Amino acid sequence: MSRRPSPPPQLPGFTYLEPLGTGGFADVFLYEQQMPRRRVAVKVLLADRLATGAAQEFSDEANVMAMLSTHPAIVTIYQAGVAGDGRPYLVMEYCPRPNLQMRTRREQISVAEALRVGIQVAGAVETAHRAGVLHRDIKPANILVTEYNRPALTDFGIASTTSAATESSGMSIPWSPPESFAEPPQSGPRTDVWALGATIYTLLAGRSPFERPGERNTGADLIERIERAAVPQLGRPDSPESLQRVLERAMAKNPDDRYPSAVAFARALQKVQIELSHSVTTIDIVDEHPLDESPDDDGDGLTRVRDVRSISPESPTATRPSATTQRKHPEGRVAV
Repeated sequence: MSRRPSPPPQLPGFTYLEPLGTGGFADVFLYEQQMPRRRVAVKVLLADRLATGAAQEFSDEANVMAMLSTHPAIVTIYQAGVAGDGRPYLVMEYCPRPNLQMRTRREQISVAEALRVGIQVAGAVETAHRAGVLHRDIKPANILVTEYNRPALTDFGIASTTSAATESSGMSIPWSPPESFAEPPQSGPRTDVWALGATIYTLLAGRSPFERPGERNTGADLIERIERAAVPQLGRPDSPESLQRVLERAMAKNPDDRYPSAVAFARALQKVQIELSHSVTTIDIVDEHPLDESPDDDGDGLTRVRDVRSISPESPTATRPSATTQRKHPEGRVAV
C-alpha cells in the first residue's frame, strides 16, 4: 500500500487541485497556474530528502529536463523553484492520459502503437545522448501520454553524463540490462537502448521481458534471467518475427551486440513498419550540431540554432522547423 502524499506547498501564482502520484523521492501534484491559465504537474521533493543531498540531484534533473524538453517526446519543464517551506519543486507539462505502465495493465497495446511510441521515444533518447545525457531509467511508467496522445519521456532524476559510464544507481530491475548488475555497475548509451527495447517488449507482451506468469518474480529471479535467459517470444500472432529479432538485438546480453545507438534502433523499428505496410513514424532529433549546415550561411559561426531533425529511411537529413510546433499536432508528419 502506497504512502499518503506529503502536504502540497503553497506556490504563488498557482492553485492546488489534487495529488497525482507519490514516490520515494518526490510527490507530484496537479495545480492550476493563474498566468497563463493552464493545468500543470508540480513535482515536489520530499522534506525528509533535503538532508540527504537530494536537493542537488533535484536541481540537476531540472537542468537536464530544461535542456531537453523542447523535444516533442520529452515532458516540458516550465519553471523550477523553492517553495516557502524549503522544498524544491518543478513545474511541468501536465499529461492527463494514463502512463504506458497503466495502459499495459488495462489493455493490449497494438503492434502499430508500440512501434510508433518506440520510434518517437527513441528520438528523445537519441537527443539526450547527443546532449551528453543518459536517462538510465527508461520504463513504461516513465513514459507519460500528452493530451494529443503522444508519448513524453519523463523522470531524468537519475540521469548522468554519457562519460560517467561506470556509474549506475536507482535502476528499475525489470528493464535494466546485465551490466547494471555487474561489480561495479556499468552504463552507457547501449544501456538505454536495452531499456527502450525492454519497454517496447512490455507494451507488446503486457509484462516485462523476464517476468514469468505463475512463477516467482522477485528481484533476484529477474536478475538471474536477465543475465542468463534468452529473450522470450512475444507470442502474438499479429507481431512479425522481424520485430522479435529487433527486440532481441536491442536486448542482447553483450552491449557490443546491441544497436549502437537509439537512432539505429529506431530505424530498425521503421523497417518493421514498412514490412507491415504501416505509416512510417519520423524520428525527431534535436541536435546542437546539425550535419547539413548550409555552406552559404553568412552568419558569424558563433551561434548555432537548435535544430529538430526528422529522419526517415529515405531522407536521413530532412528537417522540421521546431519541436514545439510538432508537439501541437498529434500524428506528426508521416515520412514518405
